[in-house]
Amino acid sequence: MKKLAFLLLTLIFSLSSVFADDGRKVSVTVYNDNLAVVKDVRMMRFQKGKFELKYQDVAAQIDPTSVHFKSLTAPDKVVIAEQNYDFDLVSSDKILSKYIDENIRVRTKQDSLFAGSLLSYQGNYLILQKPGGAIKMVNRSNVVTIDFPELPEGLLTKPTLLWQIICQQAGAHETEVSYLTKGMEWHAEYIAVAKNNDQNLELNAWVSINNHSGATFPDAKIKLMAGEIHRAEPERRYRQTMDYVEKAMPMAAPKFEEKSFFEYHLYTLDQPSTLKNNQIKQITLFPTVETRCKKIYIFEAKVSTKDVHVNLTFKNEKAAGMGMPLPAGKVRVYKEDPKDQSLELIGEDRIEHTPKDEEVKLYIGNAFDIKVERTMMNKKSTGKRSREETWEVKIRNHKENDNVEVQVVERFYNFWKIKNSTHRYKKLSADKVQFSVPVMRDSEAVLTYTVKLSW
Repeated sequence: MKKLAFLLLTLIFSLSSVFADDGRKVSVTVYNDNLAVVKDVRMMRFQKGKFELKYQDVAAQIDPTSVHFKSLTAPDKVVIAEQNYDFDLVSSDKILSKYIDENIRVRTKQDSLFAGSLLSYQGNYLILQKPGGAIKMVNRSNVVTIDFPELPEGLLTKPTLLWQIICQQAGAHETEVSYLTKGMEWHAEYIAVAKNNDQNLELNAWVSINNHSGATFPDAKIKLMAGEIHRAEPERRYRQTMDYVEKAMPMAAPKFEEKSFFEYHLYTLDQPSTLKNNQIKQITLFPTVETRCKKIYIFEAKVSTKDVHVNLTFKNEKAAGMGMPLPAGKVRVYKEDPKDQSLELIGEDRIEHTPKDEEVKLYIGNAFDIKVERTMMNKKSTGKRSREETWEVKIRNHKENDNVEVQVVERFYNFWKIKNSTHRYKKLSADKVQFSVPVMRDSEAVLTYTVKLSW
């Protein structure tokens, strides 16, 4: 086992020596849907002519067909004749698979030593054939060390792009490699605090970047793309080679800067940050802002028979203290308990990508002290294809201190017309009408309306 460890270290050093990390610059653009674009600039030393190069520290979930390479030092002098993506990484089973019918030595916890040809390693046992022909089964849970004569061919310690390079100018080259990888995504998370009797909302945002790509990106320039890009369906078969084409030879807090980019929005972190593999990194999207908001009570019979939904709404505009395009994400809303100044969660909701100057509506929960009773009071035919219905909606406000206004939303289909109503109303769409019903504290209000339906 010591011999194997030594060989593994030798392999690592020999592979990493093909390029130097001096001057390495990494940029990562992360999308919402399990995708990232990586751009990696490195200083590399090339020899003249055709030679093989192992390019490591790439993401394990790289799309090999998306790789783009160029020499920034001499773009006309270096081309890739062929590319292979090798991901047959070192593991105990893969090493054993390379030694079927080869001689190994196994030492157990009882300090017993067994030597012979490896016949099988599947399951819980190693099966060895000793020099005399006898068969020995060794329980893998009892194995302490296994000695191999040498590291088998074709195994790597890291995912590797294996290139056949044709170079007309030897020496140090600044190179740029870009590629797509899966295993990375980001989302926004908002923290909101309702203040001033729920008339103001204090809001800040974080972005969470999830890196399971199989690579660490040190001191990377990070960009986040908000929006839904279209992606082509993958072909059923593809090859992982590229044919050769003949050529003529600080100490401020980090923050994101936002800008429009094509039909999306791009958020760029103003300082580099390391994205470690199997890590969730959280960074502030924008500093805390305070905006005006409005609490709205909505009863919709098609959604609930008695519950009143509580919503907080605000306008994403500069005049209200906002005005920055908001990426999709979860919003957690808190309120301070005046007795001990602790923040208590009062609800959470999700928002979609929201441009500036658009309204944001957050569904917080159901009102505890407001209940509704809805009853059809009358129904009569007014023709072969029409009828009239009269509805009564009783709203009880059990709050001791607060008057409320409840928006009662009704849906009708085909042709309809409100004949009369005890409260003001407005048509929201072809199948929806909204009645506004004020309800005094600790009292009841009754909405009665008649609708004519035709079909």
